[in-house]
Amino acid sequence: MIRVLVVDDEWMVRAMLRTIMETAPDITVVGEAADGNEAVRQAATHRPDVVLMDIRMPRADGLTATERLAGSYRVVVLTTFDLDEYVRTALQHGAVGFLLKDASAEEMLSAVRSAARGDAMLSPKVTRRLLRHFAGAGRSEAEERIGVLTAKEREVLVAVGGGLSNTDIAGALHMSEATVKTHVSRILAKLSLSNRVQAAIIAHRAGLLDPPS
Repeated sequence: MIRVLVVDDEWMVRAMLRTIMETAPDITVVGEAADGNEAVRQAATHRPDVVLMDIRMPRADGLTATERLAGSYRVVVLTTFDLDEYVRTALQHGAVGFLLKDASAEEMLSAVRSAARGDAMLSPKVTRRLLRHFAGAGRSEAEERIGVLTAKEREVLVAVGGGLSNTDIAGALHMSEATVKTHVSRILAKLSLSNRVQAAIIAHRAGLLDPPS
């Protein structure tokens, strides 16, 4: 059972998210919080697998709370704001996913499941904007950074950049899921990254997913 903490300053949004989460047989909501400070306290009490985090809240916002929680919990940022600076800051603070509040119920459930597995989830709209911002910028630096990777790690990085989950990568590259997880961990460590989304950005910036010329 995936344990979820819902964080939003509007009680109706929290109620909506709880209802969506609890339609799934494999997900349960273990707590709710109305601001970032309360989120930190609730996380320490309930030890959730995934935190669904709003950004704009009183007292302590979601970006601040994400920075405090991301080292111990998997945080998926959920907001009405799809501005690039929020996405970049949330990812820099360690969020493993970013969804807009107009996402479908299935997208929200998928994001929670992906985060719980250690994968990453971005809404398609956010992904397009993010990659437009990063791809092509600093390409030579990105190419130099990935030079430390083995050939197999580069293959896995390409798959991560393509948005594949560990399960999908295992099938595509004919290796066990445990081996994929090991490769992903090594990639993150070698590139000094905190999550798969940052790895995907590096893959795109380095041109690993560019079509053949």
